[in-house]
Amino acid sequence: MLEPRNIFIHGLSLTLRRLPALLWAYFFNLALAFLFSISLNLQLSRLLNHSLAAQRLSSGFDLGTIGETYLHLHEGPLGDAGAVTGHASIPLFLIVYFLLVPGTLFCYQTDAPARLGTLLQQGLLYFWRFVRITLLTLLISGLILSPLFFLQGKWADQVDDHIVGRSAFLLILAGNILLFLVASILRLYFDLVEVYTVQLGQHLRPTLFGQQAKPDRRVRYALAPAWRTLRTHFHEAWPIFLFLSLLGFAAVILTARISMHMLAQPRVWPTFLLAQLGLFLMLLTRFWQRGAETSLALQNPIPSPSLPPPVHVASHVHPTDPVNPTRIHLTLEPHTPPPTPTPTPTPEPISDPEPAPPSLDEPDPGVFHHDPTRPLIKPQN
Repeated sequence: MLEPRNIFIHGLSLTLRRLPALLWAYFFNLALAFLFSISLNLQLSRLLNHSLAAQRLSSGFDLGTIGETYLHLHEGPLGDAGAVTGHASIPLFLIVYFLLVPGTLFCYQTDAPARLGTLLQQGLLYFWRFVRITLLTLLISGLILSPLFFLQGKWADQVDDHIVGRSAFLLILAGNILLFLVASILRLYFDLVEVYTVQLGQHLRPTLFGQQAKPDRRVRYALAPAWRTLRTHFHEAWPIFLFLSLLGFAAVILTARISMHMLAQPRVWPTFLLAQLGLFLMLLTRFWQRGAETSLALQNPIPSPSLPPPVHVASHVHPTDPVNPTRIHLTLEPHTPPPTPTPTPTPEPISDPEPAPPSLDEPDPGVFHHDPTRPLIKPQN
C-alpha cells in the first residue's frame, strides 16, 4: 500500500498531468455535437426562416416559442429521419466513451503519456470489459432505482393531494435529492469497478503446465475490491464525488444562465464560447472525479495473484485393484525437484603393510652343528 495522500489534490494532479486525455474527450464530444446538429439545423431553418414567430427568438428569448418549436420538429425536411439521426448519436457516443475512458484510466495509473494512440490502443484492449461493466451497471441500477422511482412518484402524488406552495415543492425536492444520492453511490461504486478492472488488466493471470501468462480480463474479480474500498473509504470518497458533481452542474447552470441573457445579441460566438466553457468545466470535474478514484485505488491496490507451483501427472499402477487390476490411476502431485546428491569424500589409499615372514620348519641340527671327526663325504664301497 502506498503512503496515504489527499485524493482530492492528487486526483487534480493526475488530471492536469494527463490533460491531453481531457482535451481529446472534449474534441470528440464537440465533433459529435456538430455532426448531429446538422439535421437539427435543417429542421429549425425549415420552420423558422419564413415565420414571423421566429422574431421572438431573434429579438428575445421566449420559452413558449422554443417549446412549440420542439413539438413541430418532426415537420421539418427530414421528418422522423431527423429523430433517427439524433438517436444514432447515442451508440457513437458510447463507442467514444468505451475507447477513451479505459485509455485515460490506464494513463492515470501508469507513466504512459496520454497520446491519442495510447488512449485508443488501451481502449481497444478494454473495450468489451467496459461493455460488460456498463450492462452490469444498468442491471443493478435498474433493480435498485426502479422501486425508488416508483415510491418517489407515489410520494409526489401524495404531496400534491394534501400540500401546496413552497412546502410541497421542498418535499418533492427532498425525494428527488434522495434519489440523486443513491444514484451517486451506485455511480461511484461502478467507477471504482472500472478503475480496478484496468488495474487488474495489468496483472498476469496464473497459468498451469507452462502456458504463456496472459493479462487478467476477469471483471468479476474487480467487484469485491471496489466494494471493499468504497466501504472502507466511504467517508472520504463520497463527499469528494458529490462536491465535484455539484461543481460541474453549477458551472453549466451559471454559464447557461448567462448565455440565455445573451441570446438576443447580434453576435452568436460569445454565447457559443460561454456555453462551451461551461461544458468543458463539467467535463473537467468528471475527469477530476476519475483522478480521485484512481488515487484511492492506487493506495488500495489489488494484490498480484501468486503463481501456483507447477504440477506433473504421475501414473501409478495398482494391480491389486479389486474392480480392474489393470486400472491406471492418475494423480496430481506437486513437483518436487530431486535432492542434490552430496558427494561422499573418498579416503586416501593406504599402502599394504609389508608381508609377514613365512614360518619355516625347524632347521636340521646337522647343518648348523658340524662335527670335525665326521667325514664330509661318505666313502663308497
